[in-house]
Amino acid sequence: GKEEIECKAIADDAEAELNVALPALQKAMAEVEKLDKSAISEIKAYKSPPKQVETVLAAVMILFGNKTDWTTAKKVLGEANFLQSIKGYDKDNVSATIMKKIKGYVSHADFKPEAVGAVSKAAGALCTWVHAIYIYASVAKEVAPKRARLKGAQESLAVKQASLQKAQEELAEVTAKVNRLKQKYDDSVGEKNRLRAEADQMELLLDRADKLVKGLAGENERWRASIGQLQNEIGRSLGDALVAAAFLSYAGPFDTQYRSNLVGGWLSAVREQQLPSTENFTFASFCALPTDVRQWNIQGLPADNFSTENGAISVRCSRWPLMIDPQNQANKWVRKMEESQLHIVDLKSKDMLRKIENGIVYGLPVLLQDVLEELDPALEPVLAKALIKVGNREVLRLGDKELDYNKDFKLYITTKLANPHYTPEVSTKTTIINFAVKQQGLEAQLLGIVVQKEQPTLERQKADLTLRVAAGKQKLVDLEDEILRLLSEAEGSLLENETLVDTLQQSKLTSDEVTRQLNEAEETEIKIDAKREEFRPAAIRSSIAYFVLDDMGRVDPMYQFSLDASPKNITGTERCRQINVAHTLSVYQYTCRGLFERDKLLFALQLCLRIMTSENKVPKQEFDFLCYGGAGIERADQRPNPCPEWIDAGAWDNITALDSIPACMGIASAFEQGQRDWRAWFTSSEPEETPLPGDWENKVTEMQRICIIRALRLDRVLFCASRFVRLNLGPQFADPPPFDLRAIFQSSNHRTPLIFVLSPGVDPTAQVKSLANDLSTNVDICALGQGQAPVAMSLMNLGLRSGSWVFLANCHLMLSWMPELEKRIAEYCAMTEDMPHAPHCDFRLWLSASPSPKFPIAILQRGIKMTTEPPRGLRANMLKLYNLVGEEQFGRCQQRLKYQRLLFSLCWFHALLLERRKFKSLGFNVPYEFNESDYSICHDLVIVFLDEYPDETPFDAMRYLIAEANYGGRVTDAMDRRLVNVYITQLFCEQAISPQTEFNLAPQLSDSPYIIPNDADLASAKLAIKTFPQLDNALAFGQHANADIASQIEDSSTLLDTIVSLQPKVIDAGGESKEQKILRICHLMQEEVPPSFDAAAVRRGMGPRADPEPMKTVLYQEVDRYNILLLTLHQTLKASELGVQGLVIVTPELEEIIEAVLEFKVPRAWSTCYPSLKPLTPWMRDLVCRISALQKWINEALPRCFWLPGFTYPTGFLTAVLQTSARKNGIAIDSLSWEFPIINTPATSIAQYAKDGSYCHGLFLEGARWDLDNSCLTEPIPMELCCSMPVIHFKPVDNKKKSIKGIYSCPLYLYPLRTGSRERPSFVISCEVRCGAQGSEYWTCRGTAMLLSTMH
Repeated sequence: GKEEIECKAIADDAEAELNVALPALQKAMAEVEKLDKSAISEIKAYKSPPKQVETVLAAVMILFGNKTDWTTAKKVLGEANFLQSIKGYDKDNVSATIMKKIKGYVSHADFKPEAVGAVSKAAGALCTWVHAIYIYASVAKEVAPKRARLKGAQESLAVKQASLQKAQEELAEVTAKVNRLKQKYDDSVGEKNRLRAEADQMELLLDRADKLVKGLAGENERWRASIGQLQNEIGRSLGDALVAAAFLSYAGPFDTQYRSNLVGGWLSAVREQQLPSTENFTFASFCALPTDVRQWNIQGLPADNFSTENGAISVRCSRWPLMIDPQNQANKWVRKMEESQLHIVDLKSKDMLRKIENGIVYGLPVLLQDVLEELDPALEPVLAKALIKVGNREVLRLGDKELDYNKDFKLYITTKLANPHYTPEVSTKTTIINFAVKQQGLEAQLLGIVVQKEQPTLERQKADLTLRVAAGKQKLVDLEDEILRLLSEAEGSLLENETLVDTLQQSKLTSDEVTRQLNEAEETEIKIDAKREEFRPAAIRSSIAYFVLDDMGRVDPMYQFSLDASPKNITGTERCRQINVAHTLSVYQYTCRGLFERDKLLFALQLCLRIMTSENKVPKQEFDFLCYGGAGIERADQRPNPCPEWIDAGAWDNITALDSIPACMGIASAFEQGQRDWRAWFTSSEPEETPLPGDWENKVTEMQRICIIRALRLDRVLFCASRFVRLNLGPQFADPPPFDLRAIFQSSNHRTPLIFVLSPGVDPTAQVKSLANDLSTNVDICALGQGQAPVAMSLMNLGLRSGSWVFLANCHLMLSWMPELEKRIAEYCAMTEDMPHAPHCDFRLWLSASPSPKFPIAILQRGIKMTTEPPRGLRANMLKLYNLVGEEQFGRCQQRLKYQRLLFSLCWFHALLLERRKFKSLGFNVPYEFNESDYSICHDLVIVFLDEYPDETPFDAMRYLIAEANYGGRVTDAMDRRLVNVYITQLFCEQAISPQTEFNLAPQLSDSPYIIPNDADLASAKLAIKTFPQLDNALAFGQHANADIASQIEDSSTLLDTIVSLQPKVIDAGGESKEQKILRICHLMQEEVPPSFDAAAVRRGMGPRADPEPMKTVLYQEVDRYNILLLTLHQTLKASELGVQGLVIVTPELEEIIEAVLEFKVPRAWSTCYPSLKPLTPWMRDLVCRISALQKWINEALPRCFWLPGFTYPTGFLTAVLQTSARKNGIAIDSLSWEFPIINTPATSIAQYAKDGSYCHGLFLEGARWDLDNSCLTEPIPMELCCSMPVIHFKPVDNKKKSIKGIYSCPLYLYPLRTGSRERPSFVISCEVRCGAQGSEYWTCRGTAMLLSTMH
């Protein structure tokens, strides 16, 4: 202990003091080590050494106890072991005497190693060594007593340690004995603890065994039920899998009804083969787990069965899914389902192939969106999955690259086209899936929205309950999977697997909880659904409204609406009926601002009819009559027309068809009994407002009233439709809201493009500028055209940052750039407010474009559409033109009076040309787009001429430049040019500028309000215009009142044809199926169509006959043309029969024929022989008459009076008449022209051939009537739109003199469409007829013409 510590302290003290000297000694010894014999010899070589060397050697000699003289030193140096003696010097035992002597040396100032080393390095080293020995010896002298004391202490310590060792040995022996006793004790305690632990473990195992038995018993019940269910399913899986495979392969493109029919048919076939199958098989439950379906619903897939089927097809199909997705629902679902890993591309993306390559290599999902009907050929290997096996790798060659194919790669393709036609190459490589929203699915979605608005807690409760149950079921499935995994992987005793027991216990608890929740859910869902059902009418109404909106896209390509775009103004306080009224009106007003005026009534009527149909208020027979009238009536069994003088054959067909509808039965006999009353009603100006004769007023519904109007007064259908809407939906639906740009702007936001759908002659730029000024906002305008894309994009980026408005005008001129604009809009609309570069909240994008099918649907669906149309009516057009003239411009002309009056005439002329288009073919043959620039140029021209010629106004020059050069520059038809010249001649004349006369701008109108004011300054002129009537009288245009009726009939026909085109091609249950109807019609038509001519027999028979050769040639040509038509008819009717029976492939051409026949229209394939506007039934009757007329010519003789409409090419016949006359009279055919004497004898009574030329009958006169007594044109009878012409003698004459006054050159057209087509013009010839009391200009303004065929 203590002695040991003291010994150690003494030793440490001595050691510390020695350590002071040791470094010096070690340094000295290092210097000595460097010495060698040569160094010593160097010192020895001194005969008389330097003083410093001699001093050092003297000190060395003292340490060795030798003499200090040089001789002795040299001798010692010469000894062989001198260096060894130095190194081994006994430094611990230097005597005090030597130390005393040495001290005198080392303390000397010159005895320094550095100084000595400068003389001799060896002497310097020895000097260092002497110093070190002195220092060490000095220290050792001081340490010596300590060492002695240390030695004594160590000896004492050794004695005590020996004693301690003995005591320790004795202690160790005692300790060993104690340890043995302790070990024995510990062993006893351990045994006790082991036994206790074993007891506890046994208790735990018993508890686990109890839990395991009970848990497995619970699972056993569930698994037994599952096994039973699975065994049943496995038993039925053969038939189910077969039907599911067929569904997966074929059902994707079809709608719910057709899919249901397909599955029904397949199940019947499966059962006929006695294959087991599920009674109520559904593809969705067979191919999709309920947990997956719930997850899809959370990710945005609609919850209806149709959408669930689509989801199952999408994830199960072996080919890539191609989703028809006009409402963007599949696109949103895929984005949510695949989330962040998804690569989104389109066919215009520059990096499309690179992203697809990455997806293939790294196994990532790719969404190829917005494809059209053709896909990029570069995608062919991807679509075909053209994999190549290279060793263990699967490789796909894309372009010039070979890519390692990752099996996790997925490709989704979506298109916004509602009804695309894909080639077999695309269809066979993809699985086409119809995601277009259906009424059932939309109802379910909208019901959720309505209930969420009205009863948010109810909807939230249902959603939470569904989520909880779905989560519980999912957890149960996961626990079952975990139990099975643990059981399969268990080793040894199951009782030792604590995780398994806990999982079983958890499964039991969860199962009980889920069962409880399911029972709760069932009860709660019954309550919730009952409450929700109260709001179903609102969902049905909203769904109907959407599908009416969707149909409008087929009327005009710009009418595109998305599900997200409908107005959001349903409030939570409104009940279901109020919701319906408010929402329907809101949809109507929202939609109307984006519709052209002509389509607003169509939309309102469609909305009204669809709503009433859903409420079973529109009987199908009545609706079919409204659409088709008496188109399919058989005249063989038709009762005779009691009033042929005022009911034409077409109208009587309608009445006969109407009589077959149960609610209108007896109406045909009512005409026989009450002719006078019905005629009075028929001739009334507003029959829709006039009570029906007899008790019919009280018997009919409004739907039946519109059917009666459609039967007799087609011209009033539009007015009656407006009344129908007003009475059934409300007056506000018959009165479109006025255009209010500020209100539209306020309903928009920075993510909503505002789109002007342009009409000719209208520019909305000024309105946008005006609104921007009112709101103190800057608007940047870019008129799009070549090279303007960078400018437009730059303005947009600036506007998005600064919040200014951007107006991109005339987008239709840069349709190729529109996809880039669509992408940019989508980019900034996808940004949230907290993102950098998010769009400024004040930004607005204004667009204007003429209607185009190539305008991006996505922009139209995202934006607010507004139609811009020119003002309607003469009054509004004139006011608009006068508003273009400022005071300064008005005062430019020096001939002030003439200018004011001629300006009024010019404005009237321009307004006449614009508004005359409403009369359709009676107005202009070609509808020209005259605009304000035409007017502005002529305005300037008038000023120039008046200033240049102050004395005499050059009317001829003015008229020529205005009517022929400027406005006439647009006019392509000769008859239209003639009309424009008549108008300009009437309006630009001396009387127009005479201040003494009140010049009447509408000379055919007695008491005309259209007078040029004498004081026609700017303000007075505007006041005078404001006195003009709002509604234009047809006489103001020089037209008869019948012209209004003709245009109204055409508008009504267009409305009804559009409604027909928008109808779904389905047949209601219980009615005649589409296939049955086609077979019936085709069978009837095959019986009716005449057989083809035997052309060879015709030529043989006609050869010997004396008919003129040109006439024979015409006959042969007609026979050949009709043969082509008849052969086409027979073949296509037979093919249609076989097609609907599934015996031949239905080609697109054959499908078009079938659809046309169903709609009682003439298919295009049958219209190549001759043009016609007749519906199918009158067309067929007309064809039979044509063939009959030709057959009579062939069988009997050359007709004495030709039925001119029966020729496919009447001009060929007329040329043959000229050739016959020229050959007969020996005159050059070029010198011949025509005269047109009118023969009052009926065609059947003509007994002799014409001496020269030919008699022709069957012509109709439109826009006038033929006065048989005076043999001239006269006013038509009210409501008589066409009248028959007497027989006309087409008489060739040689060197005919110029027509005398009182003759009207009346154009003859093939059919009512006077322009005809590019391939087949309608104009035949101009016939000169007597004008009667009026001049030729009068009939030119009337648009009077002859026709070879009419509509019926």
